[in-house]
Amino acid sequence: MAELAQVIVDVPTLQTNRPYTYQVPPKLEHQIQVGMRVIVPFGKGKRSVQGFVVGLDQPADFQGTLKQITALMDLVPVVNSEMMQLSHWLADKTYSFWISCLYTMLPNMLKAKSKRIVKLVQPLAPEDQAIFGQQNVLDYSLVQNQASIVSRLLTLKRAGKVQFEYQVQDRARVKTVAQIQPVLTVDEYKQLRSKTRANATAQRKMLDYLQSIVGQQVLMSQAQKTTHLSSANFRQAEDKGWISMQQIEQYRQPFGAELTDPAAKDPLSLNLDQQRALASVKQSIDNRQSTVFLLQGVTGSGKTEVYLQAMAHALQQGKTALLMVPEISLTPQIAERVRARFSSQVAVLHSGLSAGERYDEWRRIERGEAQVVVGARSAVFAPLKNIGIIIMDEEHETSYKQDDAPRYHSREVAKWRAKYHHAPLLLGSATPSLESYSRALAGNYQLLQLPHRVNKRPLPPIKIVDMRPEVQRRGESNFSTALLTALQERLTKHEQSILMLNRRGFSSFIMCRDCGFVLKCPNCDISLTMHLDTHTMRCHYCGHEEPIPQRCPQCHGRHIRYYGTGTEKATKELQALLPTARILRMDVDTTRRKGMHEKLLQKFGSGQADILLGTQMIAKGLDFPNVTLVGVLNADTGLDLPDFRASERSFDLLSQVSGRAGRADKKGQVIVQTFNPDNYVIRLVQAHDYRKFFNTEMQIRQLASYPPYYYTIRLMGSHEDEQVAAKMMYDIRQELGKQLASDTMILGPTPRAIARLKKRYYYQIVIKYRQDPQLHSLLTKIMQEAQNKYQRGAELAIDPDPQYFL
Repeated sequence: MAELAQVIVDVPTLQTNRPYTYQVPPKLEHQIQVGMRVIVPFGKGKRSVQGFVVGLDQPADFQGTLKQITALMDLVPVVNSEMMQLSHWLADKTYSFWISCLYTMLPNMLKAKSKRIVKLVQPLAPEDQAIFGQQNVLDYSLVQNQASIVSRLLTLKRAGKVQFEYQVQDRARVKTVAQIQPVLTVDEYKQLRSKTRANATAQRKMLDYLQSIVGQQVLMSQAQKTTHLSSANFRQAEDKGWISMQQIEQYRQPFGAELTDPAAKDPLSLNLDQQRALASVKQSIDNRQSTVFLLQGVTGSGKTEVYLQAMAHALQQGKTALLMVPEISLTPQIAERVRARFSSQVAVLHSGLSAGERYDEWRRIERGEAQVVVGARSAVFAPLKNIGIIIMDEEHETSYKQDDAPRYHSREVAKWRAKYHHAPLLLGSATPSLESYSRALAGNYQLLQLPHRVNKRPLPPIKIVDMRPEVQRRGESNFSTALLTALQERLTKHEQSILMLNRRGFSSFIMCRDCGFVLKCPNCDISLTMHLDTHTMRCHYCGHEEPIPQRCPQCHGRHIRYYGTGTEKATKELQALLPTARILRMDVDTTRRKGMHEKLLQKFGSGQADILLGTQMIAKGLDFPNVTLVGVLNADTGLDLPDFRASERSFDLLSQVSGRAGRADKKGQVIVQTFNPDNYVIRLVQAHDYRKFFNTEMQIRQLASYPPYYYTIRLMGSHEDEQVAAKMMYDIRQELGKQLASDTMILGPTPRAIARLKKRYYYQIVIKYRQDPQLHSLLTKIMQEAQNKYQRGAELAIDPDPQYFL
């Protein structure tokens, strides 16, 4: 009779995706829990690997010999019951390996190399104190292989006598600060002062200060600020036995020190449309219903205020709230509004935080010290308990889809968690995805609408500028006469403008006018982009960099011309045309350093710049009352890409950026420059007509058999040898064709649009289907067998509901 544990092992080379059964050491029986990490022997040799306990079997008789768990890595589960169930569902849903899903949702501190320690909380009996020796802290790795000691530590942990912690050994270690405490009485300090020389001014000042804080604990930084004494003075006081000094933990603060708008803490009054929307959401929270709401509100209609008041209602019920935003650039503004409303209850999670800040925010959430989480895509895995509402702002954004395994969409994960917690999911957008809007019209989602701006002003008028006659009259330029005139008017009125360019860098590519040579990346089938700030040509896919050539590498001629345009080039041109304008450039390059998003937006918001020129990151979520002009420099970018979502993405982007103008009392205007003024997307953006765009695009999707009329799955095979990649995908195509439903469509295999990336060749198959009961099990089988079946180095990725086919 022995207790058995089901363990998912971390063996990525074998990509094992099923639990292995191990025997629990007798001393640890009935103490190991699901969600703990263990070390187990794996394979024929003496190799030890890490794994997760995903199940426990009752003691049972079994034949044969089972390997025994070598060591228990944690005294507490690192994956709770909800996340364990979610990881299993996610692995199945995304054709991923279970171990990958477990790591995806783990706090960063457990992905990094961490030191596990056991700390004393209460005095122990002599036999237990012997485990710690003379210390109050034990390095757990030294005893994790000794089952009898681990068993005793588990008992002490349950009794609350010891505490189990992780000290991450990279940059994410715990931040500590010095704290002082007087150890003498007021009379004793007075007596010491009377015996101190009159010219020992620092000591006398120290003793005076210590008298005033007897019985208190004060941060060293605060004590220094109050007394103007140095840290050396306080260390001398410690040496003399006047004070005790200790290091205490202090959370890193990912926010700024002060709120820029303290008035934002008060809820705003709602109009009738907002009140109706909020009432529906509140009812769902109160009744513990996992309803999916789609809140369609024009830009400036007050969606964020509905979010905030819905979250406040959830908190009043003793629940927690999760608010997701698509971009890091949106997080500073919206996080500040949420923090103004909910103060220290708020934690933020996004990739712009330092490792230490992420570590602290995760622990605050895990410990229940933060009840509200604001974050980007991966925040959907925040370890919140008792969730009352999940909100997904700008739900149409493609950045909610993960590009690497596991290829999850945050919306689907949010639906799962909302159902688990019996909580509503609120999806918000001015331009919902066609899938979400069609589900709302079909009654699968509950549609809520905010058709008017809260300031009761109409949406800004949009002027379309045909750039074809502009180029004939003035030559190549990023700026039409109409846009330059409008910009000058704003400068005169001391109003601000936002200009969007759908590209970063200086120009698209360089080409030799003598021989036609285009400088391409050696690793990818894509041209290199020029960056003047670093004087390099850079690949935006693999990161390859090389110096800007002075001569053509092919014919050695000097007639190299820079084609296309980018934010850097546009900024230089605009500065020459409007020399008095203060221009801020915002793109991936200028926001690469930590905190630059916040700094640039704060600078623009405080009126230190007249024009904000940037890429897509400035198109949504930003709210500046003095912005009265929005200009789109190149509306055609992305409009006719060979991708079925290209029109939808262009409509969303142009509508979103247009909504940045006239959000307060001043009248707004939008100017869109295009070489395709009669394109239906451009015309419907001008008319602010989402419903007509939806109907037009749905007809096209139906004719082409694309979502939401069909589901899609993309299979992508790659290898450094093109023939190997192609053969693998042709073999898979044959296997699929034999077993799928007759109305399931298989497109390909074909080379990917950019056939080579990072020295690997890519071939893809696209499957379009309505209902196919065999498909899921067949793809799971193909994925499981891929590594052993195909040539070494071949990789297969399966992407359900892909956002791109490029």
